[in-house]
Amino acid sequence: MNYKTIAQETLNIEAQTLLDAAQNINDEFDKAVEMILGCKGKLIVSGVGKSGLIGAKMAATFASTGTPSFFLHPTEALHGDLGMIGAGDVVLAISYSGESEELSSILPHIKRFDVPLIGMTRNEKSTLGSYSDLVIKIEVEKEACPLNTAPTSSTTLTLALGDALAVCLMKARNFQTTDFASFHPGGALGKKLFVKVKNLMQTQNIPVLGEDAQVKDAILSISQGRLGTVLIADKEDRLVALVSDGDVRRALLSENFSLEDNIMQYATLNPMSIDDEELLASDALVLIEEKKIQLLVVTDKDKKIKGVLHIHSLIEKGIS
Repeated sequence: MNYKTIAQETLNIEAQTLLDAAQNINDEFDKAVEMILGCKGKLIVSGVGKSGLIGAKMAATFASTGTPSFFLHPTEALHGDLGMIGAGDVVLAISYSGESEELSSILPHIKRFDVPLIGMTRNEKSTLGSYSDLVIKIEVEKEACPLNTAPTSSTTLTLALGDALAVCLMKARNFQTTDFASFHPGGALGKKLFVKVKNLMQTQNIPVLGEDAQVKDAILSISQGRLGTVLIADKEDRLVALVSDGDVRRALLSENFSLEDNIMQYATLNPMSIDDEELLASDALVLIEEKKIQLLVVTDKDKKIKGVLHIHSLIEKGIS
């Protein structure tokens, strides 16, 4: 059996279904978008079985792209959760046949609340279709299932239509990257746009020595500090130099090296630092990578040490 051929045929059938649907988008779709845009409350999505699974994904997409939304299971609605539907809401109900028993049971109650109802179904004359104020048709020539029974092409189309609604709403609301990140503060984009140096920099137990310290002091401080680096400050706590474990190793190769040597002999003078802890962590990472350093020192305007930001901290928090 050639599974590759079967897979290609499945994808081709579903792709053709989407292409056909794209040619059949009508004014009802426009009206549905306008109805949702005019919603003063929430967009409530409901469905059973496969349609319910698709509906749950739709609700999540709407909610994360600027349209307040949640999924309501019809069975739960019949047992008290109908109270979650309020004035100003809009309901988007999904049933390919339009005759899902559980969904059909709550439709009269939704209309009793005088809540606008958008139906997604293949049959405008079905129970769902007749109760709906607007119908977005799910027209499928055939399922990708070889028996033409298991929801495949129809669920793909339903999901895609939900995405199309979400994209229309995003464009209508001028939903921007920063808006998306606001809804996803823990995601990669949210971290890139909102996490700042001050949120990640280390401010306690920073290894710092004075300018008169010896190499042996630096070795001990580097070991205890666990940053692979020790900072050198003057008597006013202003950053003047930095010594890494690499600097110490190179010092060991110097003639007449002594552990009692002044550490400033081997220090990197005027190391890379920033005086803006409001800088985005992603921008700090760019700076670290450009300068090929591992530690970025954060100071105030007078060069007094406030903290340090290690590349490992950025990586651990998923900053990229």
